[in-house]
Amino acid sequence: MSGAAFIDEPVQAIAEEVSALAAAATEDTPAPVAVADNDMPLPRDPQTIFLGGLFFLALFGALHVAADIALPVVLAVVLKLLLQPLVRVTERLRVPRALGALLALVLVIGCFAGLMSALAGPAVSWAGKLPDALPKLLQQLAVLKAPLAGIEHMLHGAETAVLGPAGPSAPSAAPASSAPNIMGAVFSGTTAIAATLFTTLLVLFYLLVSGETFLRRLVEILPRFGVKRQAVEMAQSIEEHISAYLLAVTAINAVVGILTGLVMWACGVGDPLLWGVLAYLLNYIPILGPITALTIFAAASVISLGVTWAGALPVGLYFGIHVIEGEVTTPMLLARRFTINPVAVILSLVLWYWMWGVPGAVLAVPMLAITKIVCDEITPLKAFGHFLEG
Repeated sequence: MSGAAFIDEPVQAIAEEVSALAAAATEDTPAPVAVADNDMPLPRDPQTIFLGGLFFLALFGALHVAADIALPVVLAVVLKLLLQPLVRVTERLRVPRALGALLALVLVIGCFAGLMSALAGPAVSWAGKLPDALPKLLQQLAVLKAPLAGIEHMLHGAETAVLGPAGPSAPSAAPASSAPNIMGAVFSGTTAIAATLFTTLLVLFYLLVSGETFLRRLVEILPRFGVKRQAVEMAQSIEEHISAYLLAVTAINAVVGILTGLVMWACGVGDPLLWGVLAYLLNYIPILGPITALTIFAAASVISLGVTWAGALPVGLYFGIHVIEGEVTTPMLLARRFTINPVAVILSLVLWYWMWGVPGAVLAVPMLAITKIVCDEITPLKAFGHFLEG
């Protein structure tokens, strides 16, 4: 069933209310000027451009300063768009909207808790293997010691030629008077994560229950019937496209995770479920996520299978899966409309990682895709949406 089938019914009710207002509209209302679908007007007033730049700088600054509040809200909005079709299905089954939203939250929490409990043991086990496996790995890689030493000597010579001989070394800093409170830091981090998750779930529940309220109030305050209908159609199109994009990306990443787990199992690498879930999660971060996964899988393969051709097989197969997904499957399913400029993706990853850390890197591409979809639907912003297109 398409995303439009889930979204049309609730927004259709608002559209019918707007159509009812058309009966009261007078015939003297001037018709709006027709704008071609492919028109991408650019702002010509320098004051508008400068004010827009200042607005976005202030917005990013506020999001950076208020990360503890902004991050849970943005995460809740993205999850709302992802879970909205499920709530639509429960409404079609005559389940109250609040109960459907609660069921969606229980599903999310249950999946998260189940994965964490299933993967905690294998993750701890692999972390315990690393100290014992590292000396063996270094011994097997001793053949690379001479080339690496030559490269290090060459780099040191280049540094000496550019910067000159090193001066007297600075005195070493005095050791800290007291060791850091590790338990306090861990407890503080756990408390912050729990607070962020609680805020996200709370905002997500109320967005799922009364998300259309904002659209209804917006339609009520708009002055003219044509503007009201345009707002409803635009909101319907944006929600449909964003939900379809998020569902497609989630399904693609799930297939990548399943195939990666099967590859690890077939090649004899232990705990394939752990590697499959890791591939699924890291695939949400374009470019940097697969590179990180390749590094982790290479280490796991070498620890399990040694420095042999068999140890390189899982990494090569995962790389093949990622190439097929990135170059064939994703462009075919998402089409050109949802493809994004790789340079914009990298800049978005850098920006949001700097602002919000790892959660920001995970949300960077969904937020960029949402921005592109919204810009494609708003005529004054179509040029910016076209600029983001891949």
